[in-house]
Amino acid sequence: MSVLTTDSVHLRAPGNWINDPNGFIYYKGEYHLFYQYFPYAPRWGTMHWGHAVSPDLVHWEHLGVALFPTKDYDRSGVFSGSAMEIDGRLHLYYSAVKYDQPKPEDIHLADGDRFETSQAMVISPDGRQFDNWGGKEQIIPVLTDPAVGDKKDTRDPKVWREKDGYRMILGSTRDGSGRVIFFRSEDGEKWTYANQYASPQLGRILECPDLMKTEDGYIFVGSPMGVTADGLSYADQAMFARADFDPDTCALSLREPLAYLDWGLDLYAPQSTLDREGRRVLVGWMRMPKPVENWADGRGPWNGMMSLPRLVQVRDGKVCFPVHPDVDACFDKPAHGLAPLAEYKPVRLRATLREGDSLNLGGYRIRRTDGRIEADRSAVFDSLQGCRLTACTPVLEGDSCRLDIFADRNLVEIFVNQGEYVLSHVVYGLGTELEGPVEEARTI
Repeated sequence: MSVLTTDSVHLRAPGNWINDPNGFIYYKGEYHLFYQYFPYAPRWGTMHWGHAVSPDLVHWEHLGVALFPTKDYDRSGVFSGSAMEIDGRLHLYYSAVKYDQPKPEDIHLADGDRFETSQAMVISPDGRQFDNWGGKEQIIPVLTDPAVGDKKDTRDPKVWREKDGYRMILGSTRDGSGRVIFFRSEDGEKWTYANQYASPQLGRILECPDLMKTEDGYIFVGSPMGVTADGLSYADQAMFARADFDPDTCALSLREPLAYLDWGLDLYAPQSTLDREGRRVLVGWMRMPKPVENWADGRGPWNGMMSLPRLVQVRDGKVCFPVHPDVDACFDKPAHGLAPLAEYKPVRLRATLREGDSLNLGGYRIRRTDGRIEADRSAVFDSLQGCRLTACTPVLEGDSCRLDIFADRNLVEIFVNQGEYVLSHVVYGLGTELEGPVEEARTI
């Protein structure tokens, strides 16, 4: 399978289901983004790694399945992980899942949610060939000591290079509280336990941790489970904080409380890498409560897409997430409002909102009220129940704020004051009417 996604700046499921981004890396002159993939239906199931590549973070080509279950230890799924280039070869690290017993009527689910997790690795010589039968290695077996990590819920290895070798951060849990676990390695292949960090802020289980080095410390990103348990969909959220980390002892501490990475609360499981210029760039999974049944190219129902790539910046002591400049630059054609959406082409809008101002984007409403940016998708969410329909940012400083809005038929992403805050919403049936103080409209 090779599918070129020329109709959107978002990486979408090539049919059926995708979720977490995995193995995001710039390698041999192109960006690689692997993703959790269930190729048989537009629902969650036994995980594979799908694979897409891009020269520019905008135009993506799906290359098909890279990793799939072949071993006893990963027979129930090849779950989330990361990638590193070591000596010119691409090392893929992933969580290997083995169900105690699958459900009799649905082998893609664990009976009683009972399973065990270990960590495994595959080495590719070129980022295109993956030996699923002979090339896998279990590098961290199932953890049997609860003081080290949970045998079931220890997962999502993110690996990075330090001066004397490599470090790995894993999400885990203990006694109902989330934690992260650190391992270290000299060669990226043999790993030893180093340290851990626990906090009530990390929810009941911590998923998809990432640790990013900056000029004045680190930024911790993770997805704690159960932090917005209000009875509505998505109790698990992507969050971040500035942090201190000692690479020698792997001791971690957070400088501040965790904050939402995206205030729309649809984005989850983000992962970062360095772009071709050495800038930190992040992408996350946009959760969709139902499949999209029809699409312009007729590829069938699909569920799941990735956010636009975002830079990770620290400005005046505040972590910001502006859209990646390569994405912004591709919107180089003037547009008449939201008209390109009728042809399945995305639109970028720019607007300045003052208190009381509002926008109507094809039924999706944005307004500034009480100093915040508030968004309402009630009219473009297909009457779905049990989901959050409105969202808002914290209070903003100043009398006005700049909005860079990227809209397509199934996703609206609002970058406030060049990424000071981001609010993204999955939508269904976005129209083409446009009302409000829009200064510029462009398409690809």
